[in-house]
Amino acid sequence: MSEYKLTVGLEVHAELKTKTKMFCSSANDPDEVRPNVNICPVCMAHPGTLPVINKKAVHHVLRVGTALGSDLADFTEFDRKNYFYPDIPKGYQISQYKYPLVSNGILNGVAIERVHLEEDTASSSHEGSEGSLVDFNRAGVPLMELVTKPVIHTAEEAGAFARELQLLLRMLGVSDANMEKGEMRVEANISISKTDELGTKVEVKNLNSFRSVERAIAYEVERMTKILDGGQGEIVQETRGWDEGAQKTFSQRKKESAHDYRYFPDPDLPKLKLSEIPEFSSDVLRATMPELPWEKRVRLVREYGVKPENAEVFTADKVLGGLFEDAVIAIGVDRPSITLIENYITSDLVGLMKGSDSVGGVTGHTLSDLINMIKAGDLSSRGAKDTLALMYSEGGEPREIAEKNGFIQKNDIEALKKIVDEVIFANPTVVADYKSGKTALLQFFVGQGMKASKGSGNPGTLKSLFEEALK
Repeated sequence: MSEYKLTVGLEVHAELKTKTKMFCSSANDPDEVRPNVNICPVCMAHPGTLPVINKKAVHHVLRVGTALGSDLADFTEFDRKNYFYPDIPKGYQISQYKYPLVSNGILNGVAIERVHLEEDTASSSHEGSEGSLVDFNRAGVPLMELVTKPVIHTAEEAGAFARELQLLLRMLGVSDANMEKGEMRVEANISISKTDELGTKVEVKNLNSFRSVERAIAYEVERMTKILDGGQGEIVQETRGWDEGAQKTFSQRKKESAHDYRYFPDPDLPKLKLSEIPEFSSDVLRATMPELPWEKRVRLVREYGVKPENAEVFTADKVLGGLFEDAVIAIGVDRPSITLIENYITSDLVGLMKGSDSVGGVTGHTLSDLINMIKAGDLSSRGAKDTLALMYSEGGEPREIAEKNGFIQKNDIEALKKIVDEVIFANPTVVADYKSGKTALLQFFVGQGMKASKGSGNPGTLKSLFEEALK
């Protein structure tokens, strides 16, 4: 085990859901595949153009701050962050430095430093010897940046924080935060030290999945430890990228400091006194908060007796969570029924979905009807699974499906007695073993009875009939 203490601070960028960009009226459309169509003179920095603040984007960030229990700014302003790169047409990025919208707060046990608002850069693609191409559709899109305090000490803690933040952004409706589409991007500031004093910080970029966040941190700990223990010199403060294929980091450039960007207030944008805007007041923001992830988990366990791991599933997956609660409303607050709903969703239905985000033809109403049929003894476990599979693939009412396909459980005593006699006649050796004391073989007979009835026999009734017949 390493004797070094790992310290991590995360910087998370999330593109916000707004109709237009941060400072102009160009469309904010993350699904646009044609390059350079959502652009205008403002976001392309043509001379003489002036930016205008997107009020919705400011509102989104304040809602995030409210959910985090943060301090919301009264006074705020936008700054120019000066640096040259082909993906920023202005030669500077409009961001926030000294007066962020949100300060402090906590999420998943991790303390927050600040949350501020800025504009996104364009996206670049590199074509080898052909050169590089720049698509400015993304340039100027509202971008929230959340910075944690350096209080994370394991790779797993960092991954858990990023997952919880993504879930929060989605539940607030401020961002889709799809990492595979670049709508949420994580950077990790990593250092190791044998003392409480922080070591030299390295920033790792290009982390486009939660696993990448965890693996990059683990890799850097190993790399830094080898440098310090192997006499290979000193750790250099720098920015490194993450190579997903090689599963390793690589040096990109020397890490800049704040003074390198020559921040100063943007003279084209007004200062904001947020208390003068009614919908930005703390009371209004709190009143519009939806149920937050940690609140929902607690409620599902407390009100419905849901297992904690399943409460996590229903919180993280909006579709499955909605189906569960719709079915509970339809069936009524009955704990045994709710447990059946919970189990059939998290095991059987999830298995049918195979990673899809659709529950097919299953609705809360039809799922509750299926559960009622199970409780009434109309469907065996096998019959219920087969009925659910057809509900998923084709839709429809469970009773009609079960009747049409012969899944209704048989409780006809005379019909089941006939099956019992046939099974006993076909297995004389097993009958002899059972009568010699191997009573566990009773399950064999029940299984054969279920097979003979094509899954429609009531297993409890079959068990009683076999016990009587084998005396």
